[in-house]
Amino acid sequence: MLIIKNGTIVDPASGMEQAGDVVVENGKIVQLGGSFAGTVGDADEVIDAQGLVVAPGLIDTHVHFRDPGYTYKEDICTGAHAAAAGGFTTVVCMANTNPVADNAETVSYIVKKAQKTNIHVLTAAAVTKGLKGKELVDFDKLYECGAVGFTDDGIPLKDAALLEEAMMQAARLDVPISLHEEDASMIARPGVNAGKVADALEYGGAPAESESTMVERDCELALKTRASVVIQHISAKKSVEAVRSYWRRGARVHGEVTPQHFSLTEDIVLTKGSLARVNPPLRTEEDRQALIGGLKDGTLDIISTDHAPHSREEKARDIKAAPSGMIGLETSLALGITNLVKPGHLSLMDLLEKMTVNPARLYRLNAGVLAEGVAADLVIFDENETWTVTDNFRSKSNNSPFIGQTLTGRVKYTVCGGKLVYRDGQTAF
Repeated sequence: MLIIKNGTIVDPASGMEQAGDVVVENGKIVQLGGSFAGTVGDADEVIDAQGLVVAPGLIDTHVHFRDPGYTYKEDICTGAHAAAAGGFTTVVCMANTNPVADNAETVSYIVKKAQKTNIHVLTAAAVTKGLKGKELVDFDKLYECGAVGFTDDGIPLKDAALLEEAMMQAARLDVPISLHEEDASMIARPGVNAGKVADALEYGGAPAESESTMVERDCELALKTRASVVIQHISAKKSVEAVRSYWRRGARVHGEVTPQHFSLTEDIVLTKGSLARVNPPLRTEEDRQALIGGLKDGTLDIISTDHAPHSREEKARDIKAAPSGMIGLETSLALGITNLVKPGHLSLMDLLEKMTVNPARLYRLNAGVLAEGVAADLVIFDENETWTVTDNFRSKSNNSPFIGQTLTGRVKYTVCGGKLVYRDGQTAF
């Protein structure tokens, strides 16, 4: 038995926000709210959550755990540690592993290894064989192996007819298909916005139009096929406008945004260099404000990290040669509180909705809610505690441009399936 006393219970699925106790027994919530009437001494653990928020465990539907193939950057176990430290109890891995998760053997390997962690590590499968954009995978077989969605994330799907067929396959299985939207023919060099910073660095860069033109095309296909389509890591104002327009027309299109894109602009590249190189790139303040506007009106309904670990050696290269991407699981909640809740853009309830129940509904997961009788997947955090980001991450990698920044909001405990998997400062695996 685990008793969490005196917390502020926040559940976006039901709209519940009240002080009270949460009692967990045999992995499930047996009491939600009110005061525990039993004997505290009977509990295996008692957490005093006075001044803390108790919420559903966070869900990240876009992570790279680099396993198999690139485990010097991250693996399923270390990725799960990082997730637990960030308050996440469920994550969905992307398919750009080595070998690619385009076959039953690789998908089954990920699913099996994920079962050894103390959080829920799920995986998407690739849309096309080898991520080459030429031939579709066997959707049915990979779904039967445990894939919860399909994506060629990291590589855009150029062939509209092939993508339309893929959307129809995903719609038939009633699972999401997630799209990386960058037209390479318009990009001089990826990872930095084509603009003043790229000009100063003589970098070339990626214009906002390389994203928004593909978003427009694929929203039209989503409307046509009725597939559940995720536009991943939206970075540009025009992309937000396209998603908003098609969502209002009835397309089942979901806008995903990362903490780095709603927190930073291209200017950070001048001080952080390759640590701030990411695809799609950090853009202008006008774009950042458009993302915040999209979060406020529900156009962007999912917050995911695109957690993308790279080694120190890789990120130490010149920015033109370094790989794109940054880690994000351990700073995600704090960035949302610091840059969305504290300035008044979103309520805490709104933020948590985009990090719990919305991604759960998108992936048809029995998660993201607090209720008696459901699995006890919880995050307990202090929404007012400030802390400074260091390079002492649970992830194998530390490629974060937020190192040195002071953020507000700190995860104190993470509970998954009734087990305490993170206590401030240490993971319990």
